[in-house]
Amino acid sequence: MAGSVTRLRWASGIMVALGAGHLALIGTLAWTDFAGWVDRGVWAAVPLLDETRNGLAFWAGPGSFGVPLMLLGCLTWHLAGRGTPPPAWLGWAVAAWCAVGGLLLVPSPFVAGVVAGALIVAAARDVTPQPGPPRA
Repeated sequence: MAGSVTRLRWASGIMVALGAGHLALIGTLAWTDFAGWVDRGVWAAVPLLDETRNGLAFWAGPGSFGVPLMLLGCLTWHLAGRGTPPPAWLGWAVAAWCAVGGLLLVPSPFVAGVVAGALIVAAARDVTPQPGPPRA
């Protein structure tokens, strides 16, 4: 059990670091675009089909997968503390998503996401299922 908790803590740290790093980088690179949203009024500052730098800043920043990846990392950390790993399919999904991203965007830190996914899969396989009430 201790090994799976350590694996999950590492996986969660990697996911939080990837999400936070992504948001910090885009925040630095697109700071003027974000400031423009405040100047224009935040409501509808980015049209849905905006293909300009303004739209790119949104989809690379707050509209990206950075925030959900950080939330997934925090959830994984929380579950590790309870001794309950996320299901293995989630690890496979994170690993596959990051592998495709890493193949499309070279060089990139997507490889670290593959490691995080593999750690989740390994931790999920370490834990023996506890008997519980039958599912309906």
